[in-house]
Amino acid sequence: MNYKIIQDEKLFRDFIAWLPDCKHNEQYYITLLGRNKYLEDRTQLSSKAQLKRLTSSKDYIYQKVKQLEVEIGAYQDKGNPIPQEALALYISVNPRDLIKATKNSLKKFADLITEDYRGYNPHSEVLSQIQESTGTKHFMDFDFDGIEYTEVLEQLQGKINFNALVILKTRGGFHLLVKLDLIDSKFKNSWYQSISKIEGCDVKGDNLIPMVGCAQGGFVPHIIKI
Repeated sequence: MNYKIIQDEKLFRDFIAWLPDCKHNEQYYITLLGRNKYLEDRTQLSSKAQLKRLTSSKDYIYQKVKQLEVEIGAYQDKGNPIPQEALALYISVNPRDLIKATKNSLKKFADLITEDYRGYNPHSEVLSQIQESTGTKHFMDFDFDGIEYTEVLEQLQGKINFNALVILKTRGGFHLLVKLDLIDSKFKNSWYQSISKIEGCDVKGDNLIPMVGCAQGGFVPHIIKI
């Protein structure tokens, strides 16, 4: 048996089609994690074991994610097999800038080679720079816990146009994605404060979000139409 990363084929393919196209120097950053908070016995693995990291243009996201569905037991943490129910797949909803990442990698390596080797992995260092190098910023992401999305929308009535909002339902709450180019001009100077001050807004900015249609600790993340 193999791990099942793609949980809902249609949701996943529709999400990929919905993602903004990448420029020639951009790709999406994707990471597969094993998270002990999704397990009854949390001692089975580390709090957040990073199992795989990769980058992809829109055209190859499906293919590359499908390749992650390897034999059960192939993903391990400290010698312990990762259970299926611990898996969670994430994506940077804003693509990453590979030119910026290359420049930052060169700076990072220049610093590293002036010191004694301390076990760094060049491949891992480059992926970290890619993760941190935001390309075109299409979305601002607000991560909410402990509050229903309907309550948030009620509080945002008249404070932002709802056609600029996307609700991503996740295992522990929801992400509110704001499509920056759709914000009405009358809200340009106030929308951010209106959202960020709502109680339950945990993390805000350019975040990784659970991949729609894929595994997240036994839950399938999906977009809710407003």
